[in-house]
Amino acid sequence: MKKVYLAGPICGLTYDGAQEWRDIFRKEVDPRIEAYSPLRGKEYLAMRGPLEGSYSEFPLSTDQGITARDRFDCMGADLVVFNMLGATRVSIGTMIEFGWCDAARNLAIVIMEKEGNVHDYPMVRQIAQFRVDNLTDAINLTNIVLLPGEKK
Repeated sequence: MKKVYLAGPICGLTYDGAQEWRDIFRKEVDPRIEAYSPLRGKEYLAMRGPLEGSYSEFPLSTDQGITARDRFDCMGADLVVFNMLGATRVSIGTMIEFGWCDAARNLAIVIMEKEGNVHDYPMVRQIAQFRVDNLTDAINLTNIVLLPGEKK
């Protein structure tokens, strides 16, 4: 089974706000592709309001827990989808994930507005092999790239 990691800003968003696009992606992508969210197993954050930083009372949400699992998932993926749509501040964690993705030589799709996104930066543009401006195109591209030879 192919693996895709779903990266994108979390800080400043609620759990539901950060997870919503990831749920849509998982439902719409081909079932032979496994989509990993950095929020999986962290439903306890749903009652926290806007998320910021780490939470020392939860092993998966400590500084070390966040870093270890996200790096493992990102670098072990066949493809990483970076959803930067609507970002109003730079996501430091997502930028680190761009670096991990590149270091692992994984394919990257970035979803970003055509103009004006705070993440529209030369290194981001260079690392992402594909750039689209909506979730539907990213899902379709993921299916095509990870399932070559399939008729869509």
